Amino acid sequence: MSKCAWVTLTTNDAYSLGAMVLAHSLKRVGTVHDLVVMITPTVSEAMRSRLRDVFDLVQEVNVLDSKDAANLAILARPELGITFTKLHCWKLVQYQKCVFLDSDTLVIQNSDELMEREELSAAPEVCWPDCFNSGVFVYRPNEATFNSIIEFAAKNGSFDGGDQGILNSYFSQWAHTDISKHLPYTYNTAAFAVYSYLPAFKEFKNKIKILHFAGKMKPWLLNFNSETKVAQIPPMFTHAGDFIQLWWNIFCDNVHQKLSDQMLPHAEYFFQEEAGLAGALAQVRLGEPRSTEQEAYEASMRRQCWEVGNIDYTGRDSFDNIWKKITETLETKPDGKSADDENASITSITPPEIEIKQTATKLLTSNLPTPSPAKSTTITTNKQAPQPPARQRSKKSK
Repeated sequence: MSKCAWVTLTTNDAYSLGAMVLAHSLKRVGTVHDLVVMITPTVSEAMRSRLRDVFDLVQEVNVLDSKDAANLAILARPELGITFTKLHCWKLVQYQKCVFLDSDTLVIQNSDELMEREELSAAPEVCWPDCFNSGVFVYRPNEATFNSIIEFAAKNGSFDGGDQGILNSYFSQWAHTDISKHLPYTYNTAAFAVYSYLPAFKEFKNKIKILHFAGKMKPWLLNFNSETKVAQIPPMFTHAGDFIQLWWNIFCDNVHQKLSDQMLPHAEYFFQEEAGLAGALAQVRLGEPRSTEQEAYEASMRRQCWEVGNIDYTGRDSFDNIWKKITETLETKPDGKSADDENASITSITPPEIEIKQTATKLLTSNLPTPSPAKSTTITTNKQAPQPPARQRSKKSK
């Protein structure tokens, strides 16, 4: 067994897709070190079996959750509380040194030289360079360090509700003590345009070693054409389009054939829309004309993409196509009658075009959240008529 290891974490079957692609990306660049994945009880047995095929060690760990709703709300990422679970990586004492990688990272070039760095080495957080991003970091496994971090977390909490806040507080000297512990940004480059300095991304693109799909939008939640094996690249990812396609190429070549329809992730801790994603992908036939299963999968994926903000505005989700679908739906009644044949008196008063637009507006706005009232409202569940005040009742009874 190698004295060093690459370590990642997955808490459900959907994120396990990322972990497997990550593992194959490490093998692709010829790493000489072990591959370790920590899993929680929420990973299915079918997925565990596949993880054992690609990782040298599959280590089950219990879930650690910050339960810090207030700070997580600031990030608008309530699911990040569970990332405290990654702290278990310090308990892998069979290794002398490790590099932790989030399961939404992709290794582009061999990075084994990171094992020569010391704890805690990490790349700066692009949004606040005096903090490091905890998606990639070098550390030394040690039970005493684990216990110390847990004790520190229990006493001080995390300023962002997740692991990055607690680790930056615990390793607070990272920003100013030892510059050798500052990893070049190319070891943890954000793929999302909002997080990137795009001119520099273009200039140094060929030097990127590890790409990080930080944020809610993950590669496995992007629209993907199962027939052509080509991913649809959202506008905010255009600069990283070839890397996204690389992720899907690795998935198609090394992961897809290992999937099973028994892979149904528990989604209590991450995005509910990911439930069943791995199982749905298992039923897709790549490079073949779309079958019923493929159509169902792609419809599910389009819904998930909508929910995370990845909308195909220029394709199937364009306004013209949405309007066409709304019009067709309104013109066709359940009994087969057209809108023109039904209730002519109404259509004679209200022109069909106006009626359609009014109905479409209702449909498009029906799911919008209702504004909260300024004051709390008490809802009465008792359907009986309200009784007069106690004083009035007492006078009548006398």
